[in-house]
Amino acid sequence: MHAYRTHNCGELRKSDVGAEVRLSGWVHRVRDHGGLLFIDLRDHYGLTQCVIEPGNSEFPMAEALRAEWVVRVDGRVEARSGDTVNPNLPTGEVEVRISALEVLSEAEELPLPVFGEPDYPEDIRLKYRFLDLRRETIHNNIIKRAAIIASIRRRMIDAGFFEFQTPILTASSPEGARDFLVPSRMHPGKFYALPQAPQQFKQLVMVSGFDRYFQIAPCFRDEDARADRSPGEFYQLDIEMSFVEQEDVFNAVEPVLRGLFEEFGGGKPVTQEFPRIPFGEAMRKYGTDKPDLRNPIEMSDVSEVFRGSGFKIFAGLLDKHKGGRPWFENAEVWAIPAKGGGSRAFCDRMNSWAQGEGQPGLGYIFFRNGEGAGPIAKNLGEDLTAKLRDELGLADGDAVFFVAGVPKDFADFAGRARTKAGEDLELLDKDRFEFCWIVDFPMFEWDEERKKIEFSHNPFSMPQGGLEALETKDPLDILAWQYDIVCNGVELSSGAIRNHKPEIMVKAFEIAGYDRSVLEEKFGGMLRALTYGAPPHGGIAPGIDRIVMLLCGTENIREVTMFPMNQQAEDLLMGAPGDVSPEQLRDLHIRLNLPKS
Repeated sequence: MHAYRTHNCGELRKSDVGAEVRLSGWVHRVRDHGGLLFIDLRDHYGLTQCVIEPGNSEFPMAEALRAEWVVRVDGRVEARSGDTVNPNLPTGEVEVRISALEVLSEAEELPLPVFGEPDYPEDIRLKYRFLDLRRETIHNNIIKRAAIIASIRRRMIDAGFFEFQTPILTASSPEGARDFLVPSRMHPGKFYALPQAPQQFKQLVMVSGFDRYFQIAPCFRDEDARADRSPGEFYQLDIEMSFVEQEDVFNAVEPVLRGLFEEFGGGKPVTQEFPRIPFGEAMRKYGTDKPDLRNPIEMSDVSEVFRGSGFKIFAGLLDKHKGGRPWFENAEVWAIPAKGGGSRAFCDRMNSWAQGEGQPGLGYIFFRNGEGAGPIAKNLGEDLTAKLRDELGLADGDAVFFVAGVPKDFADFAGRARTKAGEDLELLDKDRFEFCWIVDFPMFEWDEERKKIEFSHNPFSMPQGGLEALETKDPLDILAWQYDIVCNGVELSSGAIRNHKPEIMVKAFEIAGYDRSVLEEKFGGMLRALTYGAPPHGGIAPGIDRIVMLLCGTENIREVTMFPMNQQAEDLLMGAPGDVSPEQLRDLHIRLNLPKS
């Protein structure tokens, strides 16, 4: 017989009754039922109920067992009586009658319980992550993550992609988030950087003559934590393809994601044809470039209804801010229709919520008895209120909320108000996965703080219109072949058709304020590569952590990451970041200049 087990703890079935078996695992819990001791034994694969009587010579040892001790049991498989069968357990029709018991390892008093999975402070859970990972829910999440990644690999290989690895130690980039820097011992005063993404390398793979690349790539960014983003490091499905246009990338990625969500989504419906939504349209309809399409609310520009109307607040605002750049300087009034929200109580709650968000309020009209009610309706007049109702397809029992000003200033709030109304009115069908592509992003944006033009998305993207657009158009009017894929309001990825011509790269960086010397210093390898025959190419990089988070039905990425950091980017389990010795610093030619406390 094997030293530790003939079967795992999730394996025994009624067909095994009568067999002599050996199991090893953790004591999940011990129950005393009138002298009989029931020991739930757990391992990676499942749980088996074991039982021992007082007359057994091993009984005193069984009485001493505590939660999370590691034990080995020998015994005979017996069928449970009908009234004791546990239909919720794969092994629930059998139990093991213990004949021998050995303690393989004892556990001290637990800092957090495994059985029952009660809520516990996150710092305790992360410090004792090895215990936290024994809990059934998070243990299953991690196993599901492994299965999802394995499925992704199979799907990518079946689609003709090749998996290549790119460097972890690379050069620092002036774009994007902060780099994690690694000092060089062999080159004093110089630093490597951990890659924020394999962006340049995967493009160089295409320039090198390979065609369809993918990688489950680790990425490193020195940025603050969020619920849907791990601080420090994360993984993405990195993809790049040669001789492709935007639709070719979409056609390659959609089947992978659709199939993945159908496989692991628990039977929830998945979008079959991913809609393409231009960035400008997304911002106007949803107030965000990552819309949750499960929410049926779509916003509308109703400025013309209020222009010159009796509602002087909006009318005056529209007259004051007009004739400028759309989105940046022109004032508009947006309507947020809310079917089923037509009561003063609901409208007042929305108005109070808006004030809690730092806004002066949220104007509204609600409809009852064939007419609009509320201060706006009274000042707007019966005819214009009826026009609004008809344009928005509203009826008695419905409401509409309004935001006004310059769209770039209020779009985010409008989007959150749309989300709030949809959730509070329970308009979302949460048992489905709704995908979409956001396309036609601006190539550049205005940085108000630094008073300069910046890249809005990816500096290596191809501008729509190519070099001619860069030379002849207002930079803020140039669109790029850039796209995001969004699911249920979560941005899974950004991607782009890349610029493969050096003269376009030089001009694009010049517009963003980087002269050729900076370009050659920071991106010299890429610039050189483009001068030696680069194919048209493009790609995308869906986030593995966010995909798993959606498929596990959790909103916190730490629930699907094996050893995450906390919100302060600290690894409480391993004690990172930590101090290093003076000898290590001396080898690296580094002297600390710490801030004064």
